[in-house]
Parts: sequence; structure tokens; C-alpha cells
Amino acid sequence: MMRIGGAALVLMMGIACGNMFLRVLWVPIKGSYELVGFLGAVVTSFALGYTQSKRGHIAVDIVVSRYPKRLQEFVESLNDLVCGLFFAIIAWQVGKWATTVWRTGEVSETLRIPFYPFTYGVAFGCGVLALVLFLQFLKALIVPLGRITMGPYRLMMDSLRQRNRRKR
Repeated sequence: MMRIGGAALVLMMGIACGNMFLRVLWVPIKGSYELVGFLGAVVTSFALGYTQSKRGHIAVDIVVSRYPKRLQEFVESLNDLVCGLFFAIIAWQVGKWATTVWRTGEVSETLRIPFYPFTYGVAFGCGVLALVLFLQFLKALIVPLGRITMGPYRLMMDSLRQRNRRKR
């Protein structure tokens, strides 16, 4: 996804720069505003999941940074869960909207490019972000639940640890 997003970014910059230079010659690129908008949606949505996996999103933690370490971890994992639910709902609703746009045959004004592929791309990017957030939430559960000495949770945690050791 990052390669597609990176290629879209390079193409978007090329269109924007080319349009600026060609405007001097009174020959602007037709539909450049539409193309840059579509490519911007691809760049943004395809970068969401990767950026979250690297914890690269901006976080304001003025209050939370003063909490004890365990409470900070709890708040961060709760944030991952809530944001994961939020972006799962966004992915679902944008996907529904993309289907509506596809069925109605809506196209861009100048170049007559269909909207739905880009809308599905945004839904996919939000879905990947939701998945990354849910995985980070589950990963945060492994440490506290690992302290449980008996029961089904302990069996689950032991099997997760064994899988992680095999992967290394």
C-alpha cells in the first residue's frame, strides 16, 4: 500500500508542477484539480495503516504523560480499541457510500472519471487502519494477561507466546 501511495504522491506532484509550468504557456493540464484530489485521497488513505503501525501519528499526551506507566499503557490500549471501532465504522460507511456512487454511475465533472474506485480505496485504507489499531489493542493485552496464573486466559496467552516464539 505504501508503494501505491508513494507512486500516487509522485504523480500528484508531477501533475501539480506540470500544471504550474504549463499555465505560463497558457496550456494548463485539463482536470488537474480533479486528478490531484483523487490522488490525494489515495495517498492519505493508503498511508494511515502504515503510519499507525509505526506509531507515527501525532498524539497529545500532556495529561496522560503524568500518569503512572501502567495507567498510560491502559489509556493507550483503550484509545487503540476506541479508534479501531471508529475507523471500522468509517470504513463500513465509506464502503456503503462507494457502492451507492458506483450504482449511480457518478463521475468527475471535467475528465468523467468514476468516483467509486477512489472511494473504495479510502474505505480500504480506513479498514486497514482499523485492523492495525485492533491488533495493537490485542498486543497491549498480552502483557497484563500474561500475569494470570490459571484458567482459559492463561492457556490462550501461552499459545500466543508459543506462536510468537516460532515466528522468531
